[in-house]
Amino acid sequence: MATLFQYKARDNFGKLITGQLTANNEIEAGNALKQDGLTPLQISPSRSSVSLSFFERFRRLKISDINGFTREFYTLVKAGLTVPASLEVIGEQDRNPLLKNIVDGLLGSIRGGASISESLARYPQAFNSLYVNMFSAGEISGRLEQILERLIYIGEAEEKLRLRIKAALRYPIIVLSAIMLAFFTLTNFIIPRFAQLFAQRNVILPLPTRILLGIHEATVHYGWLMAAGLILAVVLFRKFLTTPMGKLYWDQMILKLPVFGPLILKADMSRFARVMSMLIQSGITAVKALEIAYGSAENRVVAQAIDKIRVSVIEGSGMTEPMKASKIFPPAVVRMVRVGEETGKIDELLLKVSDYYDMQVAYTVDNLMALIEPMLIVVLGCMVLILALGMFLPMWNLISLFRK
Repeated sequence: MATLFQYKARDNFGKLITGQLTANNEIEAGNALKQDGLTPLQISPSRSSVSLSFFERFRRLKISDINGFTREFYTLVKAGLTVPASLEVIGEQDRNPLLKNIVDGLLGSIRGGASISESLARYPQAFNSLYVNMFSAGEISGRLEQILERLIYIGEAEEKLRLRIKAALRYPIIVLSAIMLAFFTLTNFIIPRFAQLFAQRNVILPLPTRILLGIHEATVHYGWLMAAGLILAVVLFRKFLTTPMGKLYWDQMILKLPVFGPLILKADMSRFARVMSMLIQSGITAVKALEIAYGSAENRVVAQAIDKIRVSVIEGSGMTEPMKASKIFPPAVVRMVRVGEETGKIDELLLKVSDYYDMQVAYTVDNLMALIEPMLIVVLGCMVLILALGMFLPMWNLISLFRK
């Protein structure tokens, strides 16, 4: 069985070269290096499929880094350079150290005989399943340049969407952070002083103030226990999400969220339709394109719907009926896909479906603040009411006490 080896070698000019290659044993790996004109210095089995440091394995690159890598890769391949030569040029440039390490690993893996998609799959923290599957499709169809161009479009569209959502959420986050800071200050510095004054006069504090004081006392005396319980709950919940049932349950809950649930669903549908359209235009069969779309779907609800469509296509029933049965595709979209199947222009109709969802997503993002403003007002109103009652009621009572 082939194994991934790490090596250190010197070329004919004495330059030290490190990398990875795939071979059945160390002797075969050494012979492969000698055939390439290299003198092996050290050959050892790779400790993992990813040649990253311990901390780097838990880091993720920014989507802008991946988009930049894809653009450079596309430009070099379009200029006529081979894949290894393109990776060499990219690796020689000053960039994110983590990305540079990954590019070096990709280059060593490809030189060792692995395919591009296999090499990319060894770095899941950088390249998601869609990225890997798109490269696989490019290798199968021989249209790597077109696939890279489409990956650039998908990546830049996703990056723009994320930036717009972050910009829309910036103000609500600032407001909520300010009110939480006020809540912390009130319960830890102001309310305890009221409690001392009232205790000296044997007067009962108002109910809102007692609630805030109870929160303060619980935090002071049982804060460590509450923190431990919270950490344990988060760990157990994250472990639950790693299970198929947990992932499905979480994705179902996400799609039911007000405002954000429909936004996420529309973005996922747009991505699915555009990926399908691009793959079919690149010469990939509908069944293979559906397999790639299924493997790249991050939401399990959407993935299940795509899988049912794939099964229906394999059985010769088409895409329309499972799309209609899933109840996540609007009737207008189902009709467009039906027309595409009847006319044999499914790729063009899917592209229109993607454009339809893109318009819906853009409208939702542009009006995101207006959509979440009612919820924000309710939350802020409740918080301000609690803080105001907890602070001003004791002040009024104190004034009445001093008048007696």
